[in-house]
Amino acid sequence: MTGPTRAEYCVIACAEAWRDDGEVLASPMGLIPSIGARLARLTFAPDLLLTDGEALLVRPDGTPEGWLPYREHLAWVTGGRRHVMMGASQIDRFGNQNISCIGDWEHPRRQLLGVRGAPVNTLNNPTSYWIPRHSRRVFVDRVDMVCGVGYDRADGARYHRIPRVVSDLGVFDFATPDHSMRLASLHPGVTVDQVGEATGFELTVPDEVPATREPTGEELRLIREVVDPAGTRAREVAA
Repeated sequence: MTGPTRAEYCVIACAEAWRDDGEVLASPMGLIPSIGARLARLTFAPDLLLTDGEALLVRPDGTPEGWLPYREHLAWVTGGRRHVMMGASQIDRFGNQNISCIGDWEHPRRQLLGVRGAPVNTLNNPTSYWIPRHSRRVFVDRVDMVCGVGYDRADGARYHRIPRVVSDLGVFDFATPDHSMRLASLHPGVTVDQVGEATGFELTVPDEVPATREPTGEELRLIREVVDPAGTRAREVAA
C-alpha cells in the first residue's frame, strides 16, 4: 500500500473534528468532510449519526437506519446536538465566516451563496470549517460580512464552539487566551513560513508545531476501498 496523500491527511484531520463528540448529528459539507465523517463513524466515533440531508439517518454506506423529520432536526440544531463542518469564502482570526458576498454588502463586487443557515449553525451547535485552498483571499484580517459567528461576537451563546479549521496546509484551532486562531498542526511537506505567507493575519504559532496525525493502515484501507473507492477526495486536494 502506498503512503498517504495530502488529501488523505485532510480526510483524517476532518474526521478528528468529531472525535469524542458522542451521539451527535454530523453535517459535513464538501467531499473531504463527508469522507471524514463516514471514516470517523467506522472507526473511533461509532455513536456518530449521519444523515442523507433530507429525512433519514443513514449508515456509512448510505443505507437507512432511522428517521429524522425536519422538526426533530431543528431541535438537534438548536440544542447543541449537531456538529457542522462548513466551508468559508472568508474566515478571520476569531473564526468569523463569510459565504455571502465579497466587498461592501450594499454594493458587493461578488455575490456568493448568501448567509443561509450559518448564524443558526454557529450560535447553536459546534461548527468546524474545511478550506480546500488556503490563501490570503480566504484567511483574511476581517471578513466582508459575518455569516458564521466567531468567538469575538458569540458572547453568551451557550453552544457556540469552533473545534477546528482544516485546510490543505494544516489544522487550526482557537486554543488561545483570546480565542484567536492558532496553528495546531502541519500537513507533511508544509512549513510554518508557507502557512504564514498564505494567511492574511498573524496566527498564533507554538514553538513546536506537530505534524497532522497520519492515517493508520486500516484507516487508509477504509478510505481507499470502502468510503471513497472512486478517489473523489483528489477533486478537492490533488496532492
